[in-house]
Amino acid sequence: MSDLYISWTEYHQKIETLAQKVYDSQWQFNQIVCLARGGLRVGDILSRIFDQPLAILSTSSYSGFGGKVRGGIKLAEHLTMTTDTLGSQVLLVDDLVDSGVSLQESIGWLKSRYPEIQEMKTAVLWYKSCSAIAPDYYIDYLADNPWIHQPFECYENFNLAKSE
Repeated sequence: MSDLYISWTEYHQKIETLAQKVYDSQWQFNQIVCLARGGLRVGDILSRIFDQPLAILSTSSYSGFGGKVRGGIKLAEHLTMTTDTLGSQVLLVDDLVDSGVSLQESIGWLKSRYPEIQEMKTAVLWYKSCSAIAPDYYIDYLADNPWIHQPFECYENFNLAKSE
């Protein structure tokens, strides 16, 4: 299993392709919820393309050097959004689904707190075969579960306070 390296150009092309897949499905949604941090950029761009409100659920499951150590999932106490209520048709987005725990826990968290959700679908750029959950929309299925080096990864160890 070799690592997968993604450039900014590839990254943005994958988001645009994901948008096209969702559009082609003709599924109508009225809210996007992204899982931060990895899904922030994906959610932001999809929110702009579809002109739908974006809500953010902060999650954390990786830590350690380079953010490569998977631990227990942590979910924020509150959803951040600018609308008064959450939409009834929710597109939940993240950058990837690895073990599937973040996506599964987030779906449960949202459904338990927002009874107005009538339908929820999931969208990611990368779907790893080791995932316990299959997303509704994805771009690449990765049978060998590689570590994905995304273009913003260079900032993981960039620390202005340490550079002085």
